[in-house]
Amino acid sequence: MLSQRALLRAAPRFVRTPAARTTVRSRFYSEVKLEGNADNAFNRERLAVKHHAAETSGLWRKLSIYVVIPALAIASANAYKLWVEHWEHVAHAPPKSELPEYSYQNIRTKNFWYGTGDKTWFWNDKVNYHKNAPEE
Repeated sequence: MLSQRALLRAAPRFVRTPAARTTVRSRFYSEVKLEGNADNAFNRERLAVKHHAAETSGLWRKLSIYVVIPALAIASANAYKLWVEHWEHVAHAPPKSELPEYSYQNIRTKNFWYGTGDKTWFWNDKVNYHKNAPEE
């Protein structure tokens, strides 16, 4: 924690120095020109790869902003519309007490150790139903 504070306090002093400002400027504003021994096939290929990476990252940033975000908004609106239509459809269904109880539904060999022992953790009263056998 102390070292982070010291670093943050010292950062403005380092940025104010002319050497730091010129290195930042030269890194972002200048083009690399290969001269002499540095002008070889390996370095030219590295520069080509770096240039291609810069163009490609710009393409993916634009795709993310201008394609993905609107697509997510449209998909979210469609999902919400389908959700509302589904629950409107469910509202017109017969009551759960009239639905048949099939032999493969709600099989319980022993009670669950939590709650009433009859409902699972994933039980949803809006969707699931269970007709209890008549008590004799």
